[in-house]
Amino acid sequence: MRRTVITLLALFAVSCLSAQCYEPEARGEIVRHTCYSLSYIEEHEQPEWVYYLLKSEYVSGGVKRTNDFRPDGAVSTGSAQLSDYKGSGYDRGHLCPAGDMKQSRQAMSETFFLSNMSPQVGAFNRGVWSSLEGQVRQWALALDSVYVVTGPVFVDNIGAIGASRVTVPGYYYKVLYSPARGGMMAAFLLPNAAGLGRWSEYAVAVDSVEAVTGIDFFSQLPDSVEDRLEAVAGCAAWLCLRPAAGSENGTSADGQLSRTVQCKGIAKSTGKRCRSMTRNANGYCNAHQNQAR
Repeated sequence: MRRTVITLLALFAVSCLSAQCYEPEARGEIVRHTCYSLSYIEEHEQPEWVYYLLKSEYVSGGVKRTNDFRPDGAVSTGSAQLSDYKGSGYDRGHLCPAGDMKQSRQAMSETFFLSNMSPQVGAFNRGVWSSLEGQVRQWALALDSVYVVTGPVFVDNIGAIGASRVTVPGYYYKVLYSPARGGMMAAFLLPNAAGLGRWSEYAVAVDSVEAVTGIDFFSQLPDSVEDRLEAVAGCAAWLCLRPAAGSENGTSADGQLSRTVQCKGIAKSTGKRCRSMTRNANGYCNAHQNQAR
């Protein structure tokens, strides 16, 4: 029985990673989980990049969050620990979001390894970063699949937390590629800070992210294609994409829901659900972003 389970898990891993691989070159230790991989930098106790293929069926899966945050035993030098984040004032910010891996409990659970986390300012993690993650899922629904690379930028770092000295990065990036429509790329570079505007304000050329990270993205593409797509700043071609009918609630080009909904937050004054209406992609009004998970 055990052999059968192991075989099925191996086949599932192959099915997740069998598509064209655009994994960047690594300066750290490469760790591969069921449906994402990462390059772990021991100096910073977090990855320099996390890479995965985001498919529409992953987004539309029915698996709920497991919230089983834990160290990653696959990191040979040892990953960050739960105690590093406790009382730090920073969120355990997913790099491969839990919402991107709803196709199986194993894939979902693996997003809660601390090797997939980076210390993020709470208002950033639950605000503009969450909205950007939601928008990427909408694009995956519209295109069927999107290649994603995301990670911290170790420039103007804020400090370090915990006994492991986990670096608090100054910035984060997200780089996307789809072969659809002759090839499309988009990139975003955001400061790890509160009070930011909408995610669309932080669209940059892939070349810009390569310059600040030193990472060569999508180098497996022909040079002529890579050079052309990586030089384009902005995400205009992506903004006109719309998810297929029957998919998740759509978001607008600025990362907001297409309709207002009642805030999911609980008002401290009454202990009841907030009566405010919001278009924020995570379903929480601005006053209750600290409750978003």
